[in-house]
Amino acid sequence: MPNTPFTSKRAPAFADVPDEQWNNWRWQLSNRINTVEEFEKVLPLTESERRALSAANLFRVDITPYFISLIDPNDPDDPVRKQVVPTDAELVPFTAMMEDSLAEDRHSPVPGLVHRYPDRVLMLVTTQRASSCRYCTRSRIVGDPSATFSRAEFEMQLDYLQRTPQVRDVLLSGGDPLVLAPKILEEILRRLREIPHIEIVRIGSRVPVFLPMRVTDELCDMLQKYHPLWLNIHVNHPNEISLELAAAADKLTRAGIPLGNQAVLLARVNDNVHIQRELVQQLVRIRVRPYYLYQCDLVEGAGHMRTPVGKGIEIMEGLRGHTSGYAVHQYIIDAPGGGGKIPVSPTYLLSYSDHKVVLRNYEGYITTYEEPTDYLPSEAAKYKGLKRPEPGQAGVHGLLQGEQMFIKPEGFDEIHDRSGIQHRLKDDKKWVPLGIGSGEEPETTPKR
Repeated sequence: MPNTPFTSKRAPAFADVPDEQWNNWRWQLSNRINTVEEFEKVLPLTESERRALSAANLFRVDITPYFISLIDPNDPDDPVRKQVVPTDAELVPFTAMMEDSLAEDRHSPVPGLVHRYPDRVLMLVTTQRASSCRYCTRSRIVGDPSATFSRAEFEMQLDYLQRTPQVRDVLLSGGDPLVLAPKILEEILRRLREIPHIEIVRIGSRVPVFLPMRVTDELCDMLQKYHPLWLNIHVNHPNEISLELAAAADKLTRAGIPLGNQAVLLARVNDNVHIQRELVQQLVRIRVRPYYLYQCDLVEGAGHMRTPVGKGIEIMEGLRGHTSGYAVHQYIIDAPGGGGKIPVSPTYLLSYSDHKVVLRNYEGYITTYEEPTDYLPSEAAKYKGLKRPEPGQAGVHGLLQGEQMFIKPEGFDEIHDRSGIQHRLKDDKKWVPLGIGSGEEPETTPKR
Protein backbone atom coordinates (compact mmCIF):
# COMPACT_ATOMS: atom_id res chain seq x y z
CA MET A 1 0.00 0.00 0.00
CA PRO A 2 1.47 3.40 -0.93
CA ASN A 3 2.42 5.82 1.86
CA THR A 4 1.43 3.29 4.51
CA PRO A 5 2.05 4.33 8.13
CA PHE A 6 1.80 0.72 9.29
CA THR A 7 4.63 -1.53 10.38
CA SER A 8 5.27 -5.22 10.93
CA LYS A 9 6.40 -6.54 14.33
CA ARG A 10 7.78 -9.78 15.64
CA ALA A 11 8.70 -10.28 19.29
CA PRO A 12 12.36 -11.28 19.92
CA ALA A 13 11.17 -14.63 21.30
CA PHE A 14 10.10 -15.58 17.75
CA ALA A 15 13.13 -14.20 15.92
CA ASP A 16 14.38 -17.67 14.96
CA VAL A 17 11.04 -18.86 13.55
CA PRO A 18 11.41 -19.23 9.77
CA ASP A 19 9.22 -16.87 7.75
CA GLU A 20 7.54 -19.83 6.12
CA GLN A 21 6.27 -20.96 9.52
CA TRP A 22 5.54 -17.47 10.86
CA ASN A 23 3.32 -16.72 7.87
CA ASN A 24 1.50 -20.04 8.14
CA TRP A 25 -1.83 -19.58 9.92
CA ARG A 26 -1.91 -23.18 11.11
CA TRP A 27 1.51 -22.73 12.77
CA GLN A 28 0.22 -19.60 14.48
CA LEU A 29 -2.80 -21.47 15.86
CA SER A 30 -0.68 -24.39 17.02
CA ASN A 31 1.72 -22.12 18.90
CA ARG A 32 -0.67 -19.85 20.77
CA ILE A 33 0.49 -18.50 24.11
CA ASN A 34 -1.52 -19.56 27.18
CA THR A 35 0.72 -20.42 30.14
CA VAL A 36 2.80 -18.37 32.57
CA GLU A 37 5.98 -19.94 31.22
CA GLU A 38 5.11 -19.14 27.61
CA PHE A 39 4.14 -15.57 28.45
CA GLU A 40 7.36 -14.86 30.31
CA LYS A 41 9.39 -15.77 27.24
CA VAL A 42 7.70 -12.85 25.45
CA LEU A 43 6.97 -10.22 28.11
CA PRO A 44 7.49 -9.79 31.87
CA LEU A 45 4.24 -10.46 33.71
CA THR A 46 2.89 -8.28 36.48
CA GLU A 47 1.88 -9.92 39.76
CA SER A 48 -1.75 -9.33 38.89
CA GLU A 49 -1.35 -11.10 35.54
CA ARG A 50 0.52 -13.99 37.14
CA ARG A 51 -2.21 -14.49 39.76
CA ALA A 52 -4.89 -14.49 37.07
CA LEU A 53 -3.06 -16.98 34.86
CA SER A 54 -2.67 -19.29 37.86
CA ALA A 55 -6.32 -19.02 38.95
CA ALA A 56 -8.82 -21.83 38.58
CA ASN A 57 -11.88 -21.41 36.32
CA LEU A 58 -10.41 -18.44 34.46
CA PHE A 59 -11.85 -17.85 30.98
CA ARG A 60 -9.48 -19.54 28.57
CA VAL A 61 -6.35 -17.64 27.50
CA ASP A 62 -4.98 -17.96 23.95
CA ILE A 63 -2.91 -15.42 21.99
CA THR A 64 -1.30 -15.97 18.61
CA PRO A 65 2.45 -15.26 18.40
CA TYR A 66 1.63 -12.62 15.79
CA PHE A 67 -0.80 -10.71 18.01
CA ILE A 68 1.28 -10.85 21.19
CA SER A 69 4.12 -9.34 19.15
CA LEU A 70 2.06 -6.14 18.86
CA ILE A 71 2.39 -5.61 22.62
CA ASP A 72 5.09 -3.33 24.02
CA PRO A 73 6.63 -5.69 26.61
CA ASN A 74 7.89 -2.77 28.71
CA ASP A 75 4.47 -1.14 29.07
CA PRO A 76 2.10 -2.83 31.55
CA ASP A 77 -0.63 -0.46 30.32
CA ASP A 78 -0.22 -1.35 26.66
CA PRO A 79 -3.72 -1.22 25.06
CA VAL A 80 -3.28 -4.47 23.16
CA ARG A 81 -2.05 -6.21 26.29
CA LYS A 82 -5.12 -5.15 28.30
CA GLN A 83 -7.42 -6.80 25.75
CA VAL A 84 -5.89 -10.28 25.82
CA VAL A 85 -3.71 -10.74 28.91
CA PRO A 86 -5.82 -11.44 32.02
CA THR A 87 -5.42 -9.70 35.37
CA ASP A 88 -6.82 -10.61 38.75
CA ALA A 89 -9.50 -7.93 38.24
CA GLU A 90 -11.32 -10.61 36.20
CA LEU A 91 -11.91 -12.52 39.41
CA VAL A 92 -13.91 -9.67 41.01
CA PRO A 93 -17.71 -9.85 40.58
CA PHE A 94 -19.69 -6.70 39.84
CA THR A 95 -23.31 -5.60 40.04
CA ALA A 96 -25.56 -6.86 37.22
CA MET A 97 -23.00 -9.20 35.64
CA MET A 98 -24.59 -12.05 33.68
CA GLU A 99 -23.51 -15.30 32.11
CA ASP A 100 -25.65 -14.71 29.00
CA SER A 101 -26.05 -10.94 29.12
CA LEU A 102 -27.74 -10.68 25.71
CA ALA A 103 -30.18 -13.55 26.37
CA GLU A 104 -29.03 -15.29 23.20
CA ASP A 105 -30.01 -18.71 24.52
CA ARG A 106 -33.57 -17.50 25.11
CA HIS A 107 -33.83 -16.34 21.48
CA SER A 108 -32.53 -19.62 20.04
CA PRO A 109 -35.23 -21.65 18.25
CA VAL A 110 -32.59 -24.35 17.62
CA PRO A 111 -29.10 -24.75 19.12
CA GLY A 112 -26.66 -22.11 17.88
CA LEU A 113 -29.20 -20.00 15.99
CA VAL A 114 -30.29 -16.67 17.50
CA HIS A 115 -33.40 -15.11 15.94
CA ARG A 116 -33.87 -11.78 17.73
CA TYR A 117 -34.69 -9.45 14.81
CA PRO A 118 -37.44 -10.00 12.22
CA ASP A 119 -35.42 -10.54 9.04
CA ARG A 120 -32.02 -11.76 10.21
CA VAL A 121 -30.42 -14.40 12.37
CA LEU A 122 -27.12 -14.96 14.12
CA MET A 123 -25.71 -18.36 13.26
CA LEU A 124 -23.05 -19.67 15.64
CA VAL A 125 -20.98 -22.16 13.70
CA THR A 126 -18.05 -22.83 16.04
CA THR A 127 -16.90 -22.15 19.58
CA GLN A 128 -13.25 -21.91 18.55
CA ARG A 129 -11.34 -18.68 17.78
CA ALA A 130 -7.80 -17.51 17.09
CA SER A 131 -7.31 -15.62 20.38
CA SER A 132 -9.42 -14.78 23.42
CA CYS A 133 -10.71 -11.29 24.21
CA ARG A 134 -10.97 -10.77 27.95
CA TYR A 135 -14.41 -9.12 27.60
CA CYS A 136 -15.91 -11.82 25.35
CA THR A 137 -19.71 -11.74 25.27
CA ARG A 138 -19.83 -15.51 24.68
CA SER A 139 -17.22 -16.53 27.23
CA ARG A 140 -19.77 -19.09 28.51
CA ILE A 141 -19.19 -21.20 25.39
CA VAL A 142 -16.15 -19.86 23.49
CA GLY A 143 -13.16 -22.17 23.65
CA ASP A 144 -15.14 -24.94 25.32
CA PRO A 145 -14.67 -28.16 23.30
CA SER A 146 -17.80 -29.65 24.91
CA ALA A 147 -19.90 -26.78 23.48
CA THR A 148 -18.87 -27.40 19.87
CA PHE A 149 -21.81 -27.51 17.44
CA SER A 150 -22.49 -30.89 15.90
CA ARG A 151 -23.47 -31.89 12.39
CA ALA A 152 -26.99 -32.66 13.64
CA GLU A 153 -27.31 -29.16 15.12
CA PHE A 154 -26.04 -27.62 11.87
CA GLU A 155 -28.77 -29.46 9.98
CA MET A 156 -31.35 -28.18 12.50
CA GLN A 157 -30.15 -24.63 11.87
CA LEU A 158 -30.51 -25.04 8.10
CA ASP A 159 -33.94 -26.64 8.47
CA TYR A 160 -35.15 -23.68 10.55
CA LEU A 161 -33.83 -21.22 7.96
CA GLN A 162 -35.46 -23.09 5.08
CA ARG A 163 -38.90 -22.92 6.73
CA THR A 164 -38.61 -19.30 7.95
CA PRO A 165 -39.07 -17.14 4.85
CA GLN A 166 -38.77 -13.77 6.63
CA VAL A 167 -35.05 -14.40 7.17
CA ARG A 168 -33.09 -12.66 4.43
CA ASP A 169 -29.77 -12.02 6.24
CA VAL A 170 -27.56 -14.53 8.07
CA LEU A 171 -24.62 -13.48 10.23
CA LEU A 172 -22.03 -16.20 10.82
CA SER A 173 -20.22 -15.92 14.12
CA GLY A 174 -19.07 -18.04 17.03
CA GLY A 175 -16.20 -18.33 18.09
CA ASP A 176 -14.83 -17.31 14.75
CA PRO A 177 -15.98 -18.79 11.41
CA LEU A 178 -12.61 -18.15 9.73
CA VAL A 179 -10.82 -20.68 11.97
CA LEU A 180 -12.98 -23.46 10.55
CA ALA A 181 -11.44 -25.91 8.14
CA PRO A 182 -11.80 -24.41 4.64
CA LYS A 183 -14.04 -27.25 3.40
CA ILE A 184 -16.44 -26.85 6.33
CA LEU A 185 -16.65 -23.07 5.93
CA GLU A 186 -17.37 -23.46 2.23
CA GLU A 187 -20.07 -26.04 2.89
CA ILE A 188 -21.82 -23.64 5.27
CA LEU A 189 -21.75 -20.85 2.68
CA ARG A 190 -22.88 -23.14 -0.13
CA ARG A 191 -25.79 -24.56 1.88
CA LEU A 192 -26.94 -21.07 2.86
CA ARG A 193 -26.79 -19.93 -0.76
CA GLU A 194 -29.13 -22.79 -1.69
CA ILE A 195 -31.93 -21.21 0.38
CA PRO A 196 -33.74 -18.83 -2.02
CA HIS A 197 -34.92 -16.21 0.48
CA ILE A 198 -31.50 -15.65 2.07
CA GLU A 199 -30.23 -12.58 0.26
CA ILE A 200 -26.95 -11.78 2.03
CA VAL A 201 -24.50 -13.56 4.28
CA ARG A 202 -22.29 -11.74 6.75
CA ILE A 203 -19.27 -13.00 8.68
CA GLY A 204 -18.14 -11.58 11.99
CA SER A 205 -14.45 -12.34 12.48
CA ARG A 206 -11.42 -11.16 14.40
CA VAL A 207 -9.18 -13.52 12.45
CA PRO A 208 -7.85 -10.76 10.13
CA VAL A 209 -6.75 -8.94 13.31
CA PHE A 210 -5.48 -11.89 15.38
CA LEU A 211 -4.29 -14.00 12.45
CA PRO A 212 -4.02 -11.98 9.21
CA MET A 213 -2.01 -14.72 7.51
CA ARG A 214 -5.24 -16.74 7.40
CA VAL A 215 -6.49 -14.36 4.70
CA THR A 216 -4.90 -16.18 1.80
CA ASP A 217 -5.58 -15.87 -1.91
CA GLU A 218 -7.27 -19.28 -1.73
CA LEU A 219 -9.62 -18.12 1.03
CA CYS A 220 -10.55 -14.97 -0.90
CA ASP A 221 -11.15 -16.97 -4.08
CA MET A 222 -13.52 -19.24 -2.19
CA LEU A 223 -15.39 -16.44 -0.37
CA GLN A 224 -16.09 -14.43 -3.51
CA LYS A 225 -18.01 -17.36 -5.01
CA TYR A 226 -20.79 -16.69 -2.50
CA HIS A 227 -21.55 -13.01 -2.99
CA PRO A 228 -23.22 -10.90 -1.75
CA LEU A 229 -20.93 -11.51 1.23
CA TRP A 230 -19.99 -8.96 3.89
CA LEU A 231 -17.37 -9.17 6.62
CA ASN A 232 -17.03 -7.25 9.88
CA ILE A 233 -13.68 -7.29 11.66
CA HIS A 234 -12.95 -6.16 15.22
CA VAL A 235 -10.22 -3.57 15.89
CA ASN A 236 -10.28 -1.62 19.15
CA HIS A 237 -7.06 0.42 19.00
CA PRO A 238 -4.84 1.90 16.27
CA ASN A 239 -1.92 -0.24 17.52
CA GLU A 240 -3.71 -3.31 16.13
CA ILE A 241 -3.55 -2.00 12.55
CA SER A 242 -0.35 -3.51 11.22
CA LEU A 243 1.13 -4.00 7.78
CA GLU A 244 -0.24 -7.56 7.88
CA LEU A 245 -3.79 -6.43 8.70
CA ALA A 246 -3.63 -3.80 5.96
CA ALA A 247 -2.57 -6.48 3.46
CA ALA A 248 -5.36 -8.82 4.59
CA ALA A 249 -7.95 -6.05 4.23
CA ASP A 250 -6.62 -5.25 0.78
CA LYS A 251 -7.04 -8.87 -0.34
CA LEU A 252 -10.59 -9.05 0.98
CA THR A 253 -11.71 -5.79 -0.60
CA ARG A 254 -10.15 -6.78 -3.93
CA ALA A 255 -12.28 -9.92 -3.70
CA GLY A 256 -15.32 -7.63 -3.58
CA ILE A 257 -16.07 -8.14 0.12
CA PRO A 258 -17.15 -4.92 1.90
CA LEU A 259 -15.44 -4.58 5.27
CA GLY A 260 -16.79 -3.00 8.44
CA ASN A 261 -15.38 -2.69 11.93
CA GLN A 262 -17.02 -3.37 15.26
CA ALA A 263 -15.12 -1.98 18.25
CA VAL A 264 -15.86 -2.21 21.96
CA LEU A 265 -15.44 0.78 24.26
CA LEU A 266 -12.95 -0.39 26.90
CA ALA A 267 -11.65 1.42 29.99
CA ARG A 268 -7.96 2.34 29.78
CA VAL A 269 -7.77 0.93 26.23
CA ASN A 270 -9.69 3.23 23.89
CA ASP A 271 -11.83 5.45 26.16
CA ASN A 272 -10.33 8.60 24.68
CA VAL A 273 -11.75 10.65 21.81
CA HIS A 274 -8.31 11.20 20.23
CA ILE A 275 -7.61 7.45 20.21
CA GLN A 276 -11.03 6.80 18.70
CA ARG A 277 -10.54 9.46 16.03
CA GLU A 278 -7.17 8.00 15.06
CA LEU A 279 -8.70 4.51 15.03
CA VAL A 280 -11.54 5.34 12.63
CA GLN A 281 -9.27 7.37 10.36
CA GLN A 282 -6.73 4.55 10.14
CA LEU A 283 -9.52 2.07 9.45
CA VAL A 284 -10.87 3.97 6.46
CA ARG A 285 -7.30 4.25 5.23
CA ILE A 286 -7.28 0.46 4.81
CA ARG A 287 -10.83 0.54 3.37
CA VAL A 288 -12.62 -0.67 6.48
CA ARG A 289 -15.80 1.26 7.30
CA PRO A 290 -16.33 1.93 11.04
CA TYR A 291 -19.67 0.32 11.87
CA TYR A 292 -20.38 -0.07 15.60
CA LEU A 293 -18.75 1.11 18.82
CA TYR A 294 -20.25 -1.14 21.49
CA GLN A 295 -20.71 -0.41 25.15
CA CYS A 296 -18.97 -3.26 26.99
CA ASP A 297 -21.45 -6.03 27.84
CA LEU A 298 -22.28 -7.13 31.39
CA VAL A 299 -20.27 -10.35 31.14
CA GLU A 300 -18.46 -12.05 33.99
CA GLY A 301 -14.85 -10.97 34.33
CA ALA A 302 -15.27 -7.71 32.37
CA GLY A 303 -16.36 -5.35 35.13
CA HIS A 304 -13.01 -3.55 35.23
CA MET A 305 -13.18 -2.90 31.47
CA ARG A 306 -16.52 -1.08 31.50
CA THR A 307 -16.94 2.69 31.13
CA PRO A 308 -19.92 4.92 31.90
CA VAL A 309 -22.24 5.46 28.95
CA GLY A 310 -21.42 9.16 29.25
CA LYS A 311 -17.88 8.40 28.07
CA GLY A 312 -19.28 6.96 24.84
CA ILE A 313 -21.48 10.03 24.32
CA GLU A 314 -18.43 12.24 24.85
CA ILE A 315 -16.49 10.28 22.22
CA MET A 316 -19.31 10.51 19.69
CA GLU A 317 -19.50 14.26 20.32
CA GLY A 318 -15.83 14.46 19.39
CA LEU A 319 -16.22 12.45 16.18
CA ARG A 320 -19.33 13.82 14.48
CA GLY A 321 -18.26 16.88 12.50
CA HIS A 322 -14.63 16.44 13.53
CA THR A 323 -13.89 13.76 10.94
CA SER A 324 -15.46 12.35 7.78
CA GLY A 325 -19.04 11.18 8.21
CA TYR A 326 -18.34 7.71 6.83
CA ALA A 327 -15.59 7.37 9.47
CA VAL A 328 -18.06 7.82 12.34
CA HIS A 329 -19.40 4.59 13.79
CA GLN A 330 -22.67 4.20 15.72
CA TYR A 331 -22.42 3.99 19.49
CA ILE A 332 -24.46 0.96 20.56
CA ILE A 333 -25.71 -0.56 23.77
CA ASP A 334 -26.64 -4.19 23.19
CA ALA A 335 -29.54 -4.28 25.62
CA PRO A 336 -29.15 -6.69 28.54
CA GLY A 337 -31.87 -9.31 28.57
CA GLY A 338 -32.15 -9.58 24.79
CA GLY A 339 -33.51 -6.21 23.73
CA GLY A 340 -31.06 -5.97 20.85
CA LYS A 341 -28.84 -3.13 19.69
CA ILE A 342 -29.89 0.35 20.77
CA PRO A 343 -28.08 3.35 19.19
CA VAL A 344 -27.12 6.12 21.61
CA SER A 345 -25.86 9.51 20.46
CA PRO A 346 -25.55 13.15 21.49
CA THR A 347 -28.73 15.21 21.07
CA TYR A 348 -28.70 17.44 17.99
CA LEU A 349 -32.47 18.06 17.86
CA LEU A 350 -33.09 20.76 20.48
CA SER A 351 -36.79 21.45 20.00
CA TYR A 352 -39.62 21.49 17.47
CA SER A 353 -43.07 22.91 16.84
CA ASP A 354 -45.77 22.14 14.30
CA HIS A 355 -43.75 23.75 11.49
CA LYS A 356 -40.15 24.24 12.64
CA VAL A 357 -37.31 22.26 14.20
CA VAL A 358 -34.37 23.68 16.14
CA LEU A 359 -31.03 21.97 15.62
CA ARG A 360 -27.44 22.39 16.72
CA ASN A 361 -24.23 21.26 15.06
CA TYR A 362 -20.99 19.88 16.48
CA GLU A 363 -19.67 23.41 17.11
CA GLY A 364 -22.71 24.53 19.06
CA TYR A 365 -24.11 26.50 16.12
CA ILE A 366 -27.91 26.58 16.51
CA THR A 367 -30.20 26.82 13.49
CA THR A 368 -33.79 26.20 12.47
CA TYR A 369 -35.30 24.15 9.69
CA GLU A 370 -38.71 25.18 8.38
CA GLU A 371 -40.99 22.21 7.81
CA PRO A 372 -43.53 22.00 4.94
CA THR A 373 -47.04 23.10 5.86
CA ASP A 374 -48.76 21.40 2.92
CA TYR A 375 -47.42 17.87 3.41
CA LEU A 376 -50.18 15.24 3.58
CA PRO A 377 -49.16 11.92 5.20
CA SER A 378 -52.07 10.24 3.43
CA GLU A 379 -50.37 10.93 0.11
CA ALA A 380 -47.07 9.27 1.05
CA ALA A 381 -45.61 6.92 -1.55
CA LYS A 382 -47.29 3.52 -1.70
CA TYR A 383 -45.20 0.36 -1.56
CA LYS A 384 -46.24 -2.15 -4.23
CA GLY A 385 -43.82 -4.92 -3.36
CA LEU A 386 -44.37 -7.97 -1.19
CA LYS A 387 -44.18 -7.23 2.52
CA ARG A 388 -42.22 -9.81 4.45
CA PRO A 389 -44.06 -11.62 7.23
CA GLU A 390 -42.89 -10.32 10.58
CA PRO A 391 -45.36 -11.72 13.11
CA GLY A 392 -45.13 -10.15 16.54
CA GLN A 393 -42.34 -7.79 15.47
CA ALA A 394 -44.16 -4.55 14.69
CA GLY A 395 -42.82 -2.72 17.75
CA VAL A 396 -42.64 1.08 17.68
CA HIS A 397 -42.94 0.99 13.89
CA GLY A 398 -46.37 -0.57 14.37
CA LEU A 399 -47.45 2.40 16.48
CA LEU A 400 -46.36 4.82 13.78
CA GLN A 401 -48.10 2.84 11.04
CA GLY A 402 -51.38 2.75 12.94
CA GLU A 403 -51.39 -1.04 13.32
CA GLN A 404 -51.18 -0.82 17.11
CA MET A 405 -52.32 1.71 19.70
CA PHE A 406 -50.02 0.73 22.54
CA ILE A 407 -47.23 -1.59 23.65
CA LYS A 408 -47.81 -3.16 27.04
CA PRO A 409 -45.15 -4.67 29.29
CA GLU A 410 -45.75 -8.27 30.29
CA GLY A 411 -48.42 -8.51 32.98
CA PHE A 412 -49.53 -4.89 32.53
CA ASP A 413 -53.27 -5.65 32.43
CA GLU A 414 -53.09 -7.97 35.43
CA ILE A 415 -51.22 -5.38 37.50
CA HIS A 416 -53.68 -2.62 36.70
CA ASP A 417 -56.83 -4.69 37.05
CA ARG A 418 -58.08 -3.59 40.49
CA SER A 419 -61.35 -5.58 40.18
CA GLY A 420 -63.27 -2.47 41.13
CA ILE A 421 -66.54 -0.92 39.95
CA GLN A 422 -66.62 -0.58 36.18
CA HIS A 423 -66.35 2.88 34.70
CA ARG A 424 -69.73 4.28 33.63
CA LEU A 425 -68.65 4.31 29.96
CA LYS A 426 -68.11 0.55 30.07
CA ASP A 427 -71.76 -0.41 30.68
CA ASP A 428 -75.27 0.81 29.94
CA LYS A 429 -75.98 2.17 33.41
CA LYS A 430 -76.85 5.79 33.78
CA TRP A 431 -75.05 7.71 36.48
CA VAL A 432 -76.24 10.88 38.16
CA PRO A 433 -73.66 13.63 38.54
CA LEU A 434 -71.83 13.83 41.82
CA GLY A 435 -73.33 16.46 44.10
CA ILE A 436 -70.19 18.52 44.31
CA GLY A 437 -70.95 22.10 45.33
CA SER A 438 -74.52 21.27 46.34
CA GLY A 439 -73.77 20.32 49.88
CA GLU A 440 -74.87 16.76 49.20
CA GLU A 441 -72.76 13.66 49.54
CA PRO A 442 -71.86 12.23 46.16
CA GLU A 443 -73.82 9.25 44.97
CA THR A 444 -71.89 5.98 45.12
CA THR A 445 -74.48 3.73 43.48
CA PRO A 446 -76.01 3.97 40.04
CA LYS A 447 -79.65 4.97 39.59
CA ARG A 448 -81.88 3.66 36.84
